[in-house]
Amino acid sequence: MKCPFCGNLESKVVDSRPADEGYTIRRRRECSRCCMRFTTYERLDRLPLMVVKKDGRRESFNREKILNGIMKATEKRPVSMDRLNRLVDEVEKKLYNMMEKEVTSKTIGEIIMNKLKELDEVAYVRFASVYRQFKDINTFMEELNKLLDKDNNQSAEE
Repeated sequence: MKCPFCGNLESKVVDSRPADEGYTIRRRRECSRCCMRFTTYERLDRLPLMVVKKDGRRESFNREKILNGIMKATEKRPVSMDRLNRLVDEVEKKLYNMMEKEVTSKTIGEIIMNKLKELDEVAYVRFASVYRQFKDINTFMEELNKLLDKDNNQSAEE
């Protein structure tokens, strides 16, 4: 495994442990040249999943794109990187469990928004504002009111 710090190809595994309910192995490695440590993940190679975009284009599923979008939505929020990775794992697992070769970007966006709504409402609104392309303040307020109504209904039930 190539060291991300010095580019050396030799490293040793310092620690290995299962992650993502056993679907992934997390490895801590140490470079034999610069002695810096870094983490790698080994995942089961799955059948390719294609994403159908709004304009009809197709591209390979890329979990990094999801992680980057969620990181932007949760920026300056009290959400750990570990929790973000678990959320992406949950989204990816749900997509593969659908047993479809192609999935729409709309489906992916809805799954992400449902997960973010549970995780952090501010991050949910940030993500939704980009994903749903709110045209004006009224559209934005409609989404906020849905969240407020949900919170009020939950408070009344308690």
